[in-house]
Order: sequence, then structure tokens, then C-alpha cells
Amino acid sequence: MIALTLGLAWLLGTTAPPAAAAAGEEVLAFGDAPFLGSNRSLALSHPIVGISASPSNRGYLMVASDGGIFGFGDAAYYGSTGGIRLDQPVVGMEATPTGQGYWLVASDGGIFGFGDAAYFGSTGGSRLNQRVVGMASPPAGRGYWLVAADGGIFAFGDAGYFGSTGGSPLDQPVVDMAATPTGRGYRLVASDGGIFAFGDATFVGGAGGTALAGRVVVLASTTTGGGYWMAVQRTVVLPGSPSAWILADRSTGQGLLEYRADARRRHGC
Repeated sequence: MIALTLGLAWLLGTTAPPAAAAAGEEVLAFGDAPFLGSNRSLALSHPIVGISASPSNRGYLMVASDGGIFGFGDAAYYGSTGGIRLDQPVVGMEATPTGQGYWLVASDGGIFGFGDAAYFGSTGGSRLNQRVVGMASPPAGRGYWLVAADGGIFAFGDAGYFGSTGGSPLDQPVVDMAATPTGRGYRLVASDGGIFAFGDATFVGGAGGTALAGRVVVLASTTTGGGYWMAVQRTVVLPGSPSAWILADRSTGQGLLEYRADARRRHGC
């Protein structure tokens, strides 16, 4: 998951991995989000799949599909699964409210907690209809939700269940989720930009049925809960390089969709 705050957005520029290694991922900063470093110059053995901001907004962590952690700014390192053989790849991460820990989630719903990230349960080892694609946590950090590609929700700890799309026919698979600031609701986003709101999460716009230049890959709420961002993955072929997936253009912000209760802005998607 990409962690965002109001007026703050860190997006990943990702280069598709060749046979041996993936090119380093680039962090694109918008609004008052400071650029604090990236893996752009590194040859990574596994692609980056998630990013999460520190509570101060002066740092961020990135996680690769093998669970390797890369920290920038004041984001502290508390451990990783990099170098450990995993049953399934890591698909996302969520930082604790204190910034002194984080969870990693694998596609089978296995949870790996580091620092002060407590373990509240998982679906690792359980038979799932669809793979897990993301996670979110209530503001107190005493639980978490996992979301599967069919929109099925798995709640653990003090994370309440407010509904799901599990069992309902979807035009496109769910790819991410974001909790509301109260922890009493959440939104799911499908790869076509369709939004499904539950609990106290409001619907203020979506891209379902809209022609996009790529697929939506991440969702994050504003700090007020009255809006949300999506990031669109666009395929770009660069001379002498493999296809590149980028979530936003450095100069124009293309690929970023922003929805708020009082405004809607769409940047070249």
C-alpha cells in the first residue's frame, strides 16, 4: 500500500524486471511530500510492491516482493524477510501508527510483523478463493484488514468488518484498500478504478467505466477521509530498456487520479 496524507503523495516509478534483476524503483514526490531517496540506481533482485510513510512524513519505507525493506529519511528499519524463502511473494506493507514497526503481507495472507507491529492473525495456510492483494490498519494499530482480489475482507484484532464484495461478480479484480481515519470503514478499489465503500467510507467518485491509460494499482485516503487518491500503472516503452510501469509523470503528474468531496481532478489518465 502507498501511505498518503492530505497534500502528500509518494508514487513509485517501476521498471519491469529483465531475466536477472529489476531496475531500481523511483519515488516521485508531489505536493509537500519531500523526496528523501530511492532505489533508482540499484539493481534489485525483486520489484518494489509497496511504500509507506513515517508518521512525521519525513521518511518512507519501500518493500520488495521478497520482503526486502528499504528505508529513507527518518523511517527506521526493524527487520525484513529478504533472504528468507517465502511460500508466496509479499504484496504490500502497512506501518504502525508509531512508526516503530510495520507489517508485511504475502499473497496467501501470511503476515510478518516487525518492531512494535503485533501479530493478530492471518490467512496463511488457509485455502482462499482469491489471492490477497493488500492490507490496511485501523488508527490505533491494534489490528488489520486483508483484502483479496475478489474483494473478500479478512479482519483481525480490533479491525471491524463492514462488508465486502466477496461473492459478488466484479468487472475487474480488487487491487487495494484504504481505511478511513476513524477506522470504522474502508474503501476497496478495482483495477478499472471502481470504488466500493463500506462503513463510514463515502463514495466521492471513481474511474469505473472510464477509459484509462493503464490499470489502477493503489489507493490511499486523505487524512480527513473525505477523499482518496488512486495511482494508475501505465506501460511505457523506453529506448534500450524493458517496458516500464510508472504511476505518475515526474513533471505533469499524469497517471494520478484524485477524488475529494468538494473537487475532482484528473491528470492525463
